[in-house]
Amino acid sequence: MKTWSLYASATALVALLAAGCSTLDERQREWIFQPSDRSWGNSEAMTQGMDHVWIDFKSTLTGEPVKLHGLWLGGEPDSPDRPVMLYLHGARYNVAGSSPRMRRMHELGFSVLAIDYRGFGKSSKALPSEDSAREDALEAWKWLAAHHPKQPRYIFGHSLGGAIGIDLASRVNDESGTIVESTFTSIADVVSSFKWGWLPFGPLITQRFEAINKVKDIGAPLLVVHGTADSLINPTLGRKLYDAATVPKMFVLVEGGSHHNLNSIGQAQYRAALAQLFRMQEPPAADVAANEATASPPAPVPAI
Repeated sequence: MKTWSLYASATALVALLAAGCSTLDERQREWIFQPSDRSWGNSEAMTQGMDHVWIDFKSTLTGEPVKLHGLWLGGEPDSPDRPVMLYLHGARYNVAGSSPRMRRMHELGFSVLAIDYRGFGKSSKALPSEDSAREDALEAWKWLAAHHPKQPRYIFGHSLGGAIGIDLASRVNDESGTIVESTFTSIADVVSSFKWGWLPFGPLITQRFEAINKVKDIGAPLLVVHGTADSLINPTLGRKLYDAATVPKMFVLVEGGSHHNLNSIGQAQYRAALAQLFRMQEPPAADVAANEATASPPAPVPAI
């Protein structure tokens, strides 16, 4: 998602104010999710070594059958003590575009399931909404729990996926922890942070993603990670989200981290935070050595 596209979409929203509510809602869903089957690069090469997963269920929203496509990157071997993670991606690109982040979380010690919401990639074709994404995340969580019932299970969300992940964490009670990266407090707050944010968009927003209200209801530790150079989601929104949580928590601010490279340059800080907050063991020495070659030194981590 690029900043210029958000500006253009916001201008289009102004023109739609005189249109019907359903049209406005559809345009917001298109603007927020930007659903597509595109990835960052060659999806076949990027997903090499990953298994394809299909999750079938009947939607309680539409009554229609839904098929979600996902990618699974397991352990070698998949030890019963190895934690598993549900990865929820952000806007615009499909699950294959998240494969570099999946691999980095795998190197940190997780087996990873990442899914496409409806409207993305190979999943059922439909214009996604906040409600449908919430349902998709919950069904994927059920799949993970059914297939890995004895392993610690974590929720991870990047950007928009972080808001979806916090909603999921507020509704389940079997997660070991939640990690959100480059995430916001609400769509209204994101809009307000732009240079045209003084315009009265708030009451017109139908896809609200109010993570700031739901983060108070999660019951497991929370790790909030943001970059100082994030030009799309202001780091102050990540900090406000962290401040609102009442569980054991940690806020990690990665110097120079942008909306897109944070997961890469902040790998060492991730490792330190996982060990401190979630009491995770260090990943294999070979993985650590490979990551330290590209990761920036860990900055001081605020106390829990």
